[in-house]
Amino acid sequence: MSTVSAAFTARDAAGVEELASYILSKKGEELSRETRDPRMLSFRVRPNKEGGVSSLPLAGVAKFLRDDRQCLFRLLVDICGVDYPNREFRFEVVYHFLSVTHNMRLRLLVDADESLFVPSLHSIFPSACWYERECWDMYGIRFSDHPDLRRLLSDYGFSGHPLRKDFPLTGYTEVRYDEAEGRIVHEKVSLTQDLRSQASLMPWHGLCRDEFSEDKGL
Repeated sequence: MSTVSAAFTARDAAGVEELASYILSKKGEELSRETRDPRMLSFRVRPNKEGGVSSLPLAGVAKFLRDDRQCLFRLLVDICGVDYPNREFRFEVVYHFLSVTHNMRLRLLVDADESLFVPSLHSIFPSACWYERECWDMYGIRFSDHPDLRRLLSDYGFSGHPLRKDFPLTGYTEVRYDEAEGRIVHEKVSLTQDLRSQASLMPWHGLCRDEFSEDKGL
């Protein structure tokens, strides 16, 4: 049994289930329970459909989790994305919250795609501003009402979103400094073939069987 599993006792499980039941009693119309990991409080945000238009009640749920005395999830630890290209909504936005008061963690899952705007949480959790920019840069997930939705990690003029599963490992362009032009230029990726095949064995390859046999006279 792993250290994490051993530390997760029956008392912890009862606490998780008790809080999960309470949250669903208050926000059951907006959340559904996720049970991938029984040690983690995890919910998926359900879209509201009013007049045929879907909207995500994410901001209301986040405020409830932050302010309700039974929850007090006042720290937004992280926001990240996951890409499932074969799903109807290919992206999953994952929010991780921490309640120091109750020593509890909570995960929120939100379905999204290229056309759907996910409500920004920067006005509720200021740390969300940085994480949402990272999700936009890496996956192309868009957030409505974000004050400064720009790229965060990739280079200036970068095309595409590198953590999508349909993005090539080599990227589309490479950057170099051109001394003749005196500036940085972007060019299509060109792979040098001379360095891609090695005639000699590398240390991690070890001895092949034929060479080993000749040396030992076998």
